[in-house]
Amino acid sequence: MIEQTELVISKWDYQPPQNPVDDPEEKLTSYITLDVMKLRAARKKGIACRFTCEFIFEKRTLLEYVAANTYVIDLPDVIDRNELQTMIQNTYTIFKEKFDLRKLGTVLQDKTLLPFDETRYDLDPVLALLNE
Repeated sequence: MIEQTELVISKWDYQPPQNPVDDPEEKLTSYITLDVMKLRAARKKGIACRFTCEFIFEKRTLLEYVAANTYVIDLPDVIDRNELQTMIQNTYTIFKEKFDLRKLGTVLQDKTLLPFDETRYDLDPVLALLNE
């Protein structure tokens, strides 16, 4: 059995820009990173999925946003690639939903997060950690 915990926002550091964001397409950049950490207890195992997003305007960080949740899994359960991808995608979906609510009232209110490209990540080491 897999249990998902609530997404916890550990950082939402918004700094309004010093200059107007007239042409944001040329000066506004963003990126997203994913960190996956192994968790283990006496009868359970799991992973924590943490996404970080940063928006930069004119070489200055406007927003740093970090949030994570965990998946608690019964020790004998074996996790396959599809299940792991679903866990990561679920975390990203909630991460994006929280962003969409919190961005209102900021200069980022018309922006969206980059789509999560799971092909950029090698999941084999994570699967090995979960199933050892």
